[in-house]
Amino acid sequence: MSESGISPPAPVSHPTPQPLREVRGPSALGGGRRRFFDLLWLMSVTEFRRTYFGTVFGYLWSLVRPLMLFGVLLFVFTQVFKVGSSLHNYPVLLLLGIVQFTFFQEATSSAVASVVVQEGVVRKTQFPRLVIPLATVLTAFFNFLLNLVVVLVFILAWGVEPMLTWLLFPVAVAALFVFTAAVSMILSVLYVRFRDVAIIWTVAAQVLFYATPILYPLGPIGGQPFLSERIEHLLMLNPLAVIFEQVRVWMLEAEAPTAAEAAGGWLHLLPAFAIYLGLCAFAVWIFNREAPRIAEEL
Repeated sequence: MSESGISPPAPVSHPTPQPLREVRGPSALGGGRRRFFDLLWLMSVTEFRRTYFGTVFGYLWSLVRPLMLFGVLLFVFTQVFKVGSSLHNYPVLLLLGIVQFTFFQEATSSAVASVVVQEGVVRKTQFPRLVIPLATVLTAFFNFLLNLVVVLVFILAWGVEPMLTWLLFPVAVAALFVFTAAVSMILSVLYVRFRDVAIIWTVAAQVLFYATPILYPLGPIGGQPFLSERIEHLLMLNPLAVIFEQVRVWMLEAEAPTAAEAAGGWLHLLPAFAIYLGLCAFAVWIFNREAPRIAEEL
């Protein structure tokens, strides 16, 4: 205390500056699993209803594209190129393959720009990012399941007798769904940074269509091989080809070559399995890495 009786002011202490920390945005599953699945179901059902709301024919419009494509290709490959004229089950094989690939193409093509289209939601809400591409896949899957009912009726009407292997068909559907979801996740998150992805995927999807045994069967036709073994083995590097060929055996022709036989043995299927699992793992990794940054990139 000074002589005047007034205490000197206490020294002002300045807080130690804290280093800046990165503030991460919502993760792929931000908000908890229950909220994630509730939002996924809500968005998928809403989009499915919105697609056909107010239309005269409703869901039947989803059958128009695959049926028109089926009719054109059936005429071309049975009357012009004579590829399927020697196969009794070629029409049902073609229709089943088109419906499966239509699901894959529709889901992945819709997923490419799905995150960018939902820019307002992504920027303003704590929204689990993974819901957006998966909702497009689930919406396409609803169409796929309804189309399968029509295909099943067509298969039975064609005279194909039910087999016990039909019980394995859901396994192939599940594998197709997971692969489609993985590709959709990769495309949707890459499109946020690179807008060329949409154009590239349009071409790549068309290449995949011809690289999958849809228009042509694997194995002999009329006792003669349609494709060389080397080409068949090369095609079986495509995970979609493995799924589609196994569906053919399980659903239509038990005597047709299995995926392993078409690939040249079980060991030759390992590259296709590696590509399948690698794409799934890459999809999870890149989406988890990019999800918190999506709002910044937009």
